[in-house]
Amino acid sequence: MYIYAIYIYVYQPKVKAHMDCLQDWPEPVVRVQSLSETCEGTIPVRYIKPSTERPALGNCGGGDVNIPVIDLSVGGEETVKAVSEVCREWGFFQVINHGVCPELMRRAREVWREFFHQPMEVKQRYANSPKTYEGYGSRLGIEKGAILDWGDYYFLHVLPKSLKSHNKWPALPPSLRATTDEYSQEVIKMCGRVMKVLSLGLGLEPGCLQDAFGGNGDDIGACMRVNFYPKCPRPDLTLGLSSHSDPGGMTVLLPDDHVKGLQVRKGDGWVTVQPVPDAFIINVGDQIQVLSNATYKSVEHRVMVNAADERLSMAFFYNPRSDLPLGPLPQMVTPDRPAIYQPMTFDEYRLYIRKKGPRGKSQVDSLKVGR
Repeated sequence: MYIYAIYIYVYQPKVKAHMDCLQDWPEPVVRVQSLSETCEGTIPVRYIKPSTERPALGNCGGGDVNIPVIDLSVGGEETVKAVSEVCREWGFFQVINHGVCPELMRRAREVWREFFHQPMEVKQRYANSPKTYEGYGSRLGIEKGAILDWGDYYFLHVLPKSLKSHNKWPALPPSLRATTDEYSQEVIKMCGRVMKVLSLGLGLEPGCLQDAFGGNGDDIGACMRVNFYPKCPRPDLTLGLSSHSDPGGMTVLLPDDHVKGLQVRKGDGWVTVQPVPDAFIINVGDQIQVLSNATYKSVEHRVMVNAADERLSMAFFYNPRSDLPLGPLPQMVTPDRPAIYQPMTFDEYRLYIRKKGPRGKSQVDSLKVGR
């Protein structure tokens, strides 16, 4: 307890000092949806990626390869073994028979699609800032002149309750707040079940990872980013979201039900995910990679855009309590496998992506001991 108190004392003022630097965007924010409606045959240079980062649309990943699909209704050792293997090998998997009603999943996706088709003046009421990212946004990172991604989003908090505010959620369409609440609670329940499976897959007690996150109370973090990728006249030149691994604990993605776009790094290439109907896509985040001492892998992924169709997805982030220092669990450290990472609170860790935007695996790699 003494060490924890000292750690919080040292780190929290540092976090606050950095947060004070994130008051506003470095230049006027342009909504990608507006660009999509006016661009003809080209895109602004601010969105053109270096040639090494552009998607190879003619060879977009993996052929018949897809990320594994796991039936959560099977349960028992079979499910634990399947999840453990895929988190070590892929870091991504799809889940079916997960306990969340497919009709609720469809309703959630549609109310948010309706929001993004509201008039611009309605959406602008919720314009966000880099201090919390909460609200309607169009960029990640605050570096002036940075190359941007072809996408808009809406970010909101669900937990802890001290951060959740329905007034910061869109009032239109009228059913959005209630639907998002219902959806979030069901996804949180599913995350609790998956966390137990992840712990067992490491050879730990079922509640070990959840305890490391801060327990089962309302102090853990849960937030959602609804991504809207408008049509793009030159999808070969840009990305909807640049390559990155997720900074949090675990991500549950509800993909678009018609348009694919998510790509997962596998070796030196990219696999385009083929979504299974009514499935969620789950991936390990950096915090679980750290807790597991890199036994489980948080894997780079990115998003392609489309010339013919818009795309909407809902990323739900299940995160540790933000002021707890997280490092490798003692059970995951041995003489043959010493601790790879130094501890850091999630509050400080997520400042990296808020300041710099998505940058591959550079963030979690920076935590390695001896760097």
